[in-house]
Amino acid sequence: MTINKHEVTLKLAPDDDFRYSEALRTLRTNLMFSGSKVRNILITSTSPNEGKSTTSFELAKVFAESGKHTLYLDCDIRKSEFVSVHQIQGETVGLSQMLTGQVKLEEGFYTDPQMPNLDMIFAGPYSPNPTELFEDEMCDKLFQLINELDYDVVIMDTAPVGTVIDAAILTRYADGAALVIESEVTSRHMFQRAKEQLDRTGVRFLGVILNKVNMTKGGYYNRYYSKYGKKYGKKYARYAKYGYGHGSEEKQQ
Repeated sequence: MTINKHEVTLKLAPDDDFRYSEALRTLRTNLMFSGSKVRNILITSTSPNEGKSTTSFELAKVFAESGKHTLYLDCDIRKSEFVSVHQIQGETVGLSQMLTGQVKLEEGFYTDPQMPNLDMIFAGPYSPNPTELFEDEMCDKLFQLINELDYDVVIMDTAPVGTVIDAAILTRYADGAALVIESEVTSRHMFQRAKEQLDRTGVRFLGVILNKVNMTKGGYYNRYYSKYGKKYGKKYARYAKYGYGHGSEEKQQ
């Protein structure tokens, strides 16, 4: 099937933080080592405001930068701020309209010339019943179309699994799921509850993305990035964005 990709321009954050970029590349590499059959990667979190959407999109970007034909799919149709955050101009359509038949499935794809190899599907207008939309046959048809387009990687940005059931429903289309948690904020109980929800779906659990790690507190990572930060002549006063835990639940805490 031929799709009609609409061209937009996104306002992107400056790529001037070595720790940020390095952590993303490490995350990409770890996910690639999860296996050749892991293509559709579902990203969720325990609760809102843990940085899930930023993580998902930045991860999609680094996959595309490595030459992978990548799709960023914003499935958070309850509370997506992607279009406003990136200051996308003009009228756009998104997933909620595609799944309700308001627009054809092949009409919901977007590209930005700044990011070769990356296609995007936005969330679209708020829907009061996303659970029903994700269980509808139209959702099956969308993922059939996505499979036909032969993407190397599909990043599925979903609503927090610890808050609503959407992510759990969408795991049937995922080859694996990763859970974003906020450093020093997300409790062990919140993590375990979200992890159990994912486990009940039977989806392969890829690991935890530890987000908003404060790299100014010293220790190994601070020394490591200070050394390489000086080498590359950058300013690194901001927090590191990502740390990837892949192992036992104890280590992931």
